[in-house]
Amino acid sequence: MADKELKDIEQIAQRVADAHAFLHIDDKTAQLVALDAQIAAPGFWDDAAHAQSVSKEASALRDVIDDYRAAQGLLDDARAAHELAGEDPAFAEEVQSTLEVLDAKLDQLEITSWFSGRFDAGDCILTVSPGQGGLEAQDWTDMLYNMYTRYADLKGWKVRVLDLVPGAEAVGLNKVTLQIEGRLAYGMLRSENGVHRLVRISPTDVKQRRHTTFAAVEVLPVLPDDIEVNLDMNDVRVDVYRSSGPGGQCVNTTDSAVRLTHLPTGIVVTCQNEKSQLQNKEAALRVLKAKLYEIEEQKRREQIDELRGDRMENSFGSQIRNYVLFPYQLVKDVRSGVETGNVDAVLGGDIDEFVVGYHKWRVSTQEE
Repeated sequence: MADKELKDIEQIAQRVADAHAFLHIDDKTAQLVALDAQIAAPGFWDDAAHAQSVSKEASALRDVIDDYRAAQGLLDDARAAHELAGEDPAFAEEVQSTLEVLDAKLDQLEITSWFSGRFDAGDCILTVSPGQGGLEAQDWTDMLYNMYTRYADLKGWKVRVLDLVPGAEAVGLNKVTLQIEGRLAYGMLRSENGVHRLVRISPTDVKQRRHTTFAAVEVLPVLPDDIEVNLDMNDVRVDVYRSSGPGGQCVNTTDSAVRLTHLPTGIVVTCQNEKSQLQNKEAALRVLKAKLYEIEEQKRREQIDELRGDRMENSFGSQIRNYVLFPYQLVKDVRSGVETGNVDAVLGGDIDEFVVGYHKWRVSTQEE
C-alpha cells in the first residue's frame, strides 16, 4: 500500500512539474513583478482607464500563480502525510484525499492553459439573435438568454444587459446583448459562437406540432483600452430613441436608447438598458469597436477567425449544437461530440461540460 501511495505521489508530482512548464509560471511571475511596480509608481491612478486595465491584468496573473502554488502546497501535504503514515496508518486516508483534491486542481490548471489567446482572460460581449422559426425562434432566443445568464452566475461572473429587444406579440426576445465580466469569460464562451438548433413541441402552436428553430450566438471580446480601432466618428450616425425594454429609472420615459450605424460597413449596434443616453452610447461604442476589430482580424486571417469561429448561416444544417426536447431528450455538440440527456440542467445553465468539451476538442485538433 505504501509503495502504491508513493508511486501515486511521484506521478502527480510530475503533473505539477508539467503544470509549471505549460503555465509558464516563471514568465508570469516576472510579468506580475513588473506590473506591480507600475501599480506602485506615483501617478499610476491618474489615468483611471489604463490603471484599471493594468490592475486587471495583474489580478489575472496573480490568480494563475496562486492556483499553481496551491497545487504545490497540496503536493507537499501529500508527501508529509505519506511520511507520517508509516507511524500512524490513519494518515494513509489523508494521502488519498489530498491527492484527489490535487488531481482535480491540476485538471483545472490544464484547462486554464488552453486559454492563451490575446483576449481569452478578459470579458466578452455575447449576443443572441433569432433565426428561422418566427415566434418560436424568439422564444428560443429568450431560453438561451436565460441559459447563459445562469451559467455566468454559476461561474461567479457579472452580467450586464446592454440591449434587450422584446419579441413580436410579447413572445420571447428579438435580440439580447450581454456584457459578461469575469476571469476567462471570453476564452471559455468562444465555444458558444454559432447557430443553436432547438427541436420541440412548440408552446406557441395550438396544434401541438413539432418545430425546429434556430438562434445565432455571437461572442466578441471587450477590447482593452490599449487596443486601437480605426473608427472615425464622422462615419457613425447616432440615433436616440425611447427604450422599449426593462431598465432603470427614467429608461422608458426619456430618449435614452442609442443606435449607432457605421456607414462604411452598415453595422448597426443598439444599446438601451443603461440608465442614461451617455452610458448607452459608451456601451454601444464598445460593441461597435469589437465588431470592427473583428473585421480587421478577418482580413489578416483569411482562413482562421480567432474571435468567433467559422461564420454560419442561421438555419438548418449549420448548427454547432442540437437541443432536442421531443420525441426524445438530448443535447449534443456536433463539433466535440459531447452529449447529455439532462436537457433541463443544460437549459438551466449547466453547460460547463459542453464549454470544456469544445475547448478540449479544439486543442486536440490543433495538435494533430
